[in-house]
Amino acid sequence: MLESGHPHVPGDLAARATARGVRLLHRARAVRRIWWTLLGLAVCAFVVWASMVRPWEAPPAGTTPPLEGW
Repeated sequence: MLESGHPHVPGDLAARATARGVRLLHRARAVRRIWWTLLGLAVCAFVVWASMVRPWEAPPAGTTPPLEGW
């Protein structure tokens, strides 16, 4: 196997590998930016919703308590 010779390697292999790596890094960076943007928008939407609805407060009573024993 070692005596049969070496396989032919293209001369521009390093340049193509570098270009592909750069493309992958740019794509990963773009995806990361999109996810952070979506996360920020979701947090902003939650804050706006929570400030308007105020889910931490008790809802108003629908009826008044009975006035007995006065």
